Formats: sequence, C-alpha cells, structure tokens
Amino acid sequence: MTSIVIPAHNEARVLGRLLDSLLADSCGDETDIVVVCNGCTDDTARIAAQRGPRVRVVEIPVPSKHAALRAGDDHARGFPRVYVDADVVITGADVRALTGPLGEDASGVLATAPERQLPLAGCAWPVRAYYRVWQRLPAVREGLFGRGVIAVSKAGYTRIAALPPLMADDLAASLAFAPEERLVVGAARVVVHPPRTWPDLLRRRIRAAVSTAQVERHQVERQQDPQEASARTSRADLMAVVREEPGLLAGAVVFVATAVVARWRARKAIGAGDFGTWLRDESSRQN
Repeated sequence: MTSIVIPAHNEARVLGRLLDSLLADSCGDETDIVVVCNGCTDDTARIAAQRGPRVRVVEIPVPSKHAALRAGDDHARGFPRVYVDADVVITGADVRALTGPLGEDASGVLATAPERQLPLAGCAWPVRAYYRVWQRLPAVREGLFGRGVIAVSKAGYTRIAALPPLMADDLAASLAFAPEERLVVGAARVVVHPPRTWPDLLRRRIRAAVSTAQVERHQVERQQDPQEASARTSRADLMAVVREEPGLLAGAVVFVATAVVARWRARKAIGAGDFGTWLRDESSRQN
C-alpha cells in the first residue's frame, strides 16, 4: 500500500485543492493519506477531516515540518512512501507514476519526483524571467528538490529518515541519493505555484540561501565535500543556458541580481546560525 504523508502548517487556503486532486483519481483503498497538522491555528485539520475516511488527520502542537514528517511516518501504513507539500497539486495518477519505479526489483532507484509545472501567467515579469532560467539549470532539472513531492522506497526511506532537521529538507533528501539512485519521472507532473512578485521571490531565495548554507554545514560535519554534492548554480551552467537560448539573457541578468541580493540579505542569518526562521511566501497560496 502506498502511503502519502502531507505536513501542513496553517494550510487551510490550499490543502483542499491538493486532497481533492488526490482523491478524484485514486484507486479504492490502495492509497493511505495522512495529513499531519503541525502547530495549526486555522481550519487545516477541519478541512482535511471533511474529505472523509480516506484521509487520516494527525495533529501535533509544534509547528515543525521535520516533526510533522516523522509523525506522519509513525502513522503511515505502507511503502512506497510519498511526501507531499500541502501547497502543491498532484493527482493520484501522478502518484502511481512516481511509485512505479520504486518496486522491489533490481532497478536500483530509491527515490523519485515528478516534473514541475510552474503556472507563471499571473506573476510579475521578473519572476517569470527568473524561473525561465532557473528551470533550465542542470541541477534544477536533475535534482528532486523544489518540486514539493518526493517518493521513496522502503530502502530509500531508511536513507532520509537518518537526516537531521534541516530547513532545506527536500534538497537534503535529493542529495542523500546518488544520481543513479534518484529519478525524475517524466510521466508525472506536479503543479508548484510560484511567488507572484519579485519581493515574494526574493523572500523565497533568501530562505533558499540560508537553508543551502545549513545543508553545506551538515555536509562538512559529516566530512563530506559540499562541492561533490551541491545544487548551487555555477557560472558555467548559467552561461551554457544563455548560449543555448540567447533570448534568455535578460532573464539571466534578473537571475543573477536576485541571487546576489538574496545571498547578501541571508548573511546575517547564516552568520548567526539562524536556521529556524521560516520566510514563508503567502502569495503562492492565493487562490
């Protein structure tokens, strides 16, 4: 039985659309859905419970995604296991496509993720320009992070269950697997709602800069070279994107400007070791 774990902190505005999408195209009792409401002060739990017995609701008092994921694991019934952020949208058919390569065979694939679909039509032009470049970067195309969905086999679960609490949990999970152990499934899609404005985008990128620094510190503590497994954008990768599509030059300028400002603003938090302040983008949660 496939188990889907959904950590949700004050996600009343968007949780319903995800659950409705999963339930509209699911196969009877073959999918176990667990929503972990962590530190919620809104109607998240009530909205999840309204979806009926197919959705089990777990409530914990602490607002922590890491704690929510582990609580979800305690209540989940089977494998493969799929971890889904509450603010994305994915169907039951896409979940089945993700779990297909995770069967107990000799494939060696331990973790999968879907292709991203970013609806950029309602976003400001700098946001559109940024993501047109971002989506073409090799690390972004090949990594499992930034999709809001990761599926793992039982063996893959043991790998990520050993990770410490990290802000960039999806990045850490992606880097926990060698390239041959992870797979982006082309037949699966997830809708990831981007920020609407450049300040919203900048808030996300500051969080990304801080969380990436935390992951790299963790790698150093494990005596692992951060350069051996990293999602940072190199100058060569960015130049290769522009050479391939010269029309993206303006987008590359926006990309670099955003990265520079975000890293500059993230310096204080990184220097202080503040890896607990979550800069949440509310614009992507607007219906």
